[in-house]
This record gives sequence, C-alpha cells and structure tokens, in this order.
Amino acid sequence: MSCKTYWCFLIMCLVSAHQLQAQQEAQFTQYMYNTSDFNPAYAGSRGCLSVLAMHRTQWVGLEGAPVTNTVTLHTPLGSSQKVGLGVSFVNDRLGPSDENTISVDMSYTIPTSETFKLAFGVKGTANLFNVDFNKLKTFDPNDPLQKGRENIDNRFYPNVGAGVFWYSLRTYVGLSIPYMLEQKYYDNDVQYVAGERMHIHFIAGHVFKLSNEIQFKPAALIKAVKGAPFQADISGNFWFNEKFSLGIAYRLGDAVSGLAGFQISDSWLIGYAYDKETTRLGNFNSGSHEIFLRYELFKNFDKVVAPRFF
Repeated sequence: MSCKTYWCFLIMCLVSAHQLQAQQEAQFTQYMYNTSDFNPAYAGSRGCLSVLAMHRTQWVGLEGAPVTNTVTLHTPLGSSQKVGLGVSFVNDRLGPSDENTISVDMSYTIPTSETFKLAFGVKGTANLFNVDFNKLKTFDPNDPLQKGRENIDNRFYPNVGAGVFWYSLRTYVGLSIPYMLEQKYYDNDVQYVAGERMHIHFIAGHVFKLSNEIQFKPAALIKAVKGAPFQADISGNFWFNEKFSLGIAYRLGDAVSGLAGFQISDSWLIGYAYDKETTRLGNFNSGSHEIFLRYELFKNFDKVVAPRFF
C-alpha cells in the first residue's frame, strides 16, 4: 500500500465512522510562543502589542495530512496594563475537512508580589467547519456509507473558554480550558463526523541564567481530553547572547523535535522547528515543519530591557 493510499484509507475510516469520539486541537511544537492560542489569560502579558504568525505542515508526504496556519494579536489596554485584549485566527486543514476558528480573548492581571503577576482570562470563539466528501477516494463504489452523504458547508459553532496565567520575567505557569462547550459536527440529522471535547492545558517554564552569554529555558505543555491519549510536550532551549536559540523537544510517544530561533531585532523574532515521528506513522512521512514570525511594537517607556523568551 503506497503512503498516499494509506492516508486516504485512514481519512476514510475516520470520517465514515458513525461517531469519531474526540477531535484533538491543532498542535504546535513551539507552543511557548503561541500560548494565547489556548490560554486567554496570556493576552497582554508581554506588555506591548504582539503579533505572531505561525505555519505548520505536518507529516510531509502524506496526502491529506494536517496543515495549520494561525495569526494572533494581543496587547495590554490602558496605562495600568491590567486589562489585556487578544484576537486570533486559526485555519486547520485535515483530509477533506477545513476548519476556521476566530477567537477574542480578554484578561485581567493583578500583582501577587514584587516580581509575579496573576492573570485571569476568558475566550469567546466562532468556529466554521467544512467537509468536502468529494475529496475522498472511494475504494468501493457500492459502500453504503458513501450514499446520501452531503458536504458540510461553513457550519457555525460557538464556544467559550477560560484560563489563568501566573508569571514573572523568568517563570510562568498556566492552566486553561480554551473550549468548554462539547460540540458535535453533524453531516445530517442523525450522524456526525467529529466531536470536540474539553481539552485541559497545563503549561510551565523557567529561564535559567547559566552565564552572561547563555540562558537555558525548559518548558512543558500537558494536554488531557477524555477519549484521546494523554499528551505531554517537553522542550529545552539554549539562548546565546539573547539573539540565537537552539533546542530539542519530545512529544510523549509521538515525536522528537529540533528547534531554532533568531532575535532579528528588539521587535522581530523568527523560529523554526522540525518534528520526526517516533511511531509507525514515521515510516510513511518525512516529518513535520513549523515556522513562526513575531513582531512586537514597543512604546519608548515600556521597551523591555531583557527578553522574556515566552
């Protein structure tokens, strides 16, 4: 079986089933820079207008493999910077499905000590879900599951989420549920092809100063959802002269990754990650690629002295 035939068969099994028990959210290897995607309390935490664009191509070589594009923008409001506002857009394509998500985040931050702050956030989301069954390859034209199945066009689903984020210049811990409403994506009045369930996210990280030139930043993201495997991402990045980073990451039972980043200027940061599958699926693809670009607009009086690295 060729890899293209294998993937089309896998997609067919997923969308032709009476019920897909759970749908995992889009995943990112460089989650430490894209925290606002899953934790609304992160909005405004960087103390400036921050815009990030990220592109992820997963399982290169498999037809219909996931492709994810996201753009996020967040900023503090007012002179006190206690209130944060964020907006994000995510497009996630997998096989015959195409999903667009637009979210608005609001956060409120209070100081808990001279160095730490605690932020609370809420998220409102509009989701548009599409499935084009004409993109599927039919192995058996007499398959009864293929008869009478209609495409799904821009089916709208609202959702809400919440999170907390406790942080300083070098340490952060966050807990969030970005989508609290459990949705069922119907293709007719009886069946549905996918279901979205609550994902619980826990994120943590710290920046260790090893010398005047080298800093080490370990981070972890843990995701749990009923009906899907437990997922843990662990990473470690070394920053050199606050300009260049190299690191490795491991996704439990799934992939190992290499990461690199470059602080082009105070405002511009670019990063890249490559994932290599450690499962049998790795035999059918050449890995996953992820790249991001972040731009931050500082005011003269709030320009950071030391980069936050998250």
